[in-house]
Amino acid sequence: MNSLVKTFAAAALIAVSTFAMAAEGPGAKATKANVNLSTADLALDHYVAVTTAGESAEVEQLFAEDFNQKIKSSNVQSNSRSAVVKLLKKQKGEKLNCTVSTDIIEESADYMVAKVTLKFENFTKTDLVTFEHLGNDWKVSKSINSYK
Repeated sequence: MNSLVKTFAAAALIAVSTFAMAAEGPGAKATKANVNLSTADLALDHYVAVTTAGESAEVEQLFAEDFNQKIKSSNVQSNSRSAVVKLLKKQKGEKLNCTVSTDIIEESADYMVAKVTLKFENFTKTDLVTFEHLGNDWKVSKSINSYK
């Protein structure tokens, strides 16, 4: 009799926990990644990870509201923040086959300009990125790309 009560209690506990997990839905326990952008160097590292290694954690957090991107090639293209964020989210998990180097061109208490160079087999992409200290975080406010 005692083992029968234990069996029913265990079955009831399993059923209750299964229903509780089902009520939360898939991914309900997944917490949002909070990216630390408290320094310009951390923001630069995250920018490189987002643009070259397919990192998509808090990609919106990285870009300032007035961000814009210019691509200099045979004709100049301009992309808005929403277009760039959408593209980077689509590239989640995709790693570029290139060598990355970064140089800080200028830095102050409120902004930093960095040169990010991506060397591919047949061409090189140079990205001049401007970071601004906005509130408690550093955010990308402008990006100018050129190709050789």
